[in-house]
Parts: sequence; structure tokens; C-alpha cells
Amino acid sequence: MTVRLILAKGREKSLLRRHPWVFSGAIARMEGKALSGETIDVCDYNGNWLASAAWSPASQIRARVWSWQQNESIDTDFFVQRLQTAQKLRDWLALRDNLDSYRLIAGESDGLPGITIDRFGNFLVLQLLSAGAEYQRATLITALQQCYPHCAIYDRSDVSVRKKEGLELTQGVVLGETPPELLPITEHGMQLLVDIQTGHKTGYYLDQRDSRLATRRYASGARVLNCFSYTGGFAVSALLGNCKQVISVDTSQAALDVARQNVELNGLDVSKAEFLRDDVFKLLRRYRDNGETFDLIVMDPPKFVENKNQLNAACRGYKDINMLAIQLLNPGGMLLTFSCSGLMPTDLFQKIIADAALDARRDVQFIEQFRQAADHPVLASYPEGLYLKGFACRVL
Repeated sequence: MTVRLILAKGREKSLLRRHPWVFSGAIARMEGKALSGETIDVCDYNGNWLASAAWSPASQIRARVWSWQQNESIDTDFFVQRLQTAQKLRDWLALRDNLDSYRLIAGESDGLPGITIDRFGNFLVLQLLSAGAEYQRATLITALQQCYPHCAIYDRSDVSVRKKEGLELTQGVVLGETPPELLPITEHGMQLLVDIQTGHKTGYYLDQRDSRLATRRYASGARVLNCFSYTGGFAVSALLGNCKQVISVDTSQAALDVARQNVELNGLDVSKAEFLRDDVFKLLRRYRDNGETFDLIVMDPPKFVENKNQLNAACRGYKDINMLAIQLLNPGGMLLTFSCSGLMPTDLFQKIIADAALDARRDVQFIEQFRQAADHPVLASYPEGLYLKGFACRVL
């Protein structure tokens, strides 16, 4: 007999709108006992079936919906169907943009909550971020083998969010060969090296693909500062856009070394590129105090907000760093600034930039708006799927 999770009276509204999460405070009681990650039925207060979901007793998100169809089994066929549906969108994108790498599964937005899968050539890189995803690991891998028989599978479930689900961190080869130390991929005509085994996330920030391409439009003849550069994708794009100089700044020497290799790999003039290991906040202040100026600044920091309690501090951090960038820009210069914090609303981020401009005593025009690339879709009933936002700002 399937375990039933009974919602408190009136707490079914979000599920009726097909939002895939059930929080702890929405639960009235459980009928039966379930293992962590096991599939359960979610019912309203009167016992009416709403969804089948994965049970996660350690998380504030106690259940994540797998299916809205009562008779649908969460088995290999279920995962195969979800993978095939997701692949159709990626096939179209790969053909349109000549891609060999993309996000194949974007969690809830692709109907697979807690599951991220990035494809780099013939390597599939998994991140299983929820108890339900981990519980279904073997079934998912069987489905991947059916759909992608020629691909190796590598696990990068080594992210701290798993601890909130009561899960250990895992990493390593699941199936097939070990990824090379650096794997070249193609993106909008650029060759870029990806470190699947030890790089950030699954090895690379595929979500910024379109923003990196947009950088070329603003780079011609510009002196460029690329902040939080990681492995230099924005720098390569700026050089392809015929910039005069690009300075890439990161705290990781290993990332900067790969950034230099990426410049060389694309046959670009390395003498136009500088790679600085430094703290961006401190460097921006030194540049300001020394009278340095730039024509284009890319500001792509790591996530500042992990939970709602950190939002105010994150706002101060975003304001400070954008104020400093605005102060460093020549009249008519461009700031491309981003937030990958899902808890940071787009309108609030825009207001922070406006406030930063006031503090910098400069006028700023919003020219263009950015978001994550199309292989990171946002399900209409799950607006939390939109996490990356950015603006191109002209500083007067």
C-alpha cells in the first residue's frame, strides 16, 4: 500500500497550480511510513489524490512531485520518456546554435525534480540533489543507458545542498571512461576547455552561453575587465569581439591557467589578455583609488544568497560591487552585470543597480536584459526555475 501524505486544510492550492514542492508546514499527517526518497501519494485534506512525489524527511521541502497522473509509475519508462521530451528541445538548440554541449535536464523545469544533467560531448554529468533523485539513481542510470548508449556517465553530486536532504556527497565515474582533465567543447564558434572532474558545478557555466556571445557586441576597441572570470569564457568572447585589452580576475590560479589556455586554443592574441589572481572587491577599490578606467566591465559573481536570511547582506554585496564597477567605467562605458542567486528577484536586482549608480554619482541606462540560456528552461508553474538574471548598462 502506497504511503499517503495528507495536506493541511487549504494547503493544496499550490499543487492545484502544479507547483512541484510540498513544504513541511503544509502537511497535516502521514498515513504509513516511507523511506527517504521513496515515492508517496500526496492528497488534500479530504483524501483526494493530487500527485505522486518523492518523500524527503530531512528537508524543509518534504515532497517533490514526480507525476500529476495517478496511474503513472516512477520507473525506467518514466525516466526514458522525460529524457526524450527534454532531448527534443536540446536537439533544436544544438542544431540552431551548433552546440555539442548543453544542459539536458534542468530539474523541476524538465519534470525531474532534484536532477541536473549536463552533456559535454559524449559525457553526461549528473548532479542528484534531492532524496528522491538519489533514491531513483539506479533507475535513472538505466534510462540514460537506454537513451545514450554511447555516452559515459560521471557523477558530480558533490554539492553541499545534498546535506539538506540528509545525503552524503558523491563523485566519480558511474559508467564508461573517465573524463579527460580538460575536455574541449564548442560554443558559438569558441573552443572552451571544461574540467568535468574538479571544475565548478558540473565543470562549466553553460547557463551564461548567450551572455558570453552578447559580450562581443560591446567589446570592439574596449579595455575590458572580466571579474570573477573563472576559465575565461567572457574574455575569449571579448577578444573575438576585437577588444583592445581584457583583464581576467579570479581567486583561483587553476581557473586562470585554463583561461589562458582557452585564449591560446582559439588562436587569439595572448598579449591582449592579462590574468590576475586577486580578490575582486579589493582590486576594484585599488583600481578606483589609482584612477584606472575601463570601457567594458563584466561582473559575474558567485551566488551571494543561499537562503532568505542572507538576502539583505547579498543586496549590500551586489550594490557595493556594482557601485565600484560603475565608478571605474569611462563615459559611455558598458557594465554587464549578473546575479545567479535564485532568491534575488529580477526587479530587486535592477533596483540595486539603480541604487549603486546613485551612490556612484553616475547616470546609468539599462540597454539589454539577460537570463539563462534556453537549455535551462523555466516551467510556467515553477518560477523558481528562473535564477540567472543580468543587465547591460550604459554608464553616462
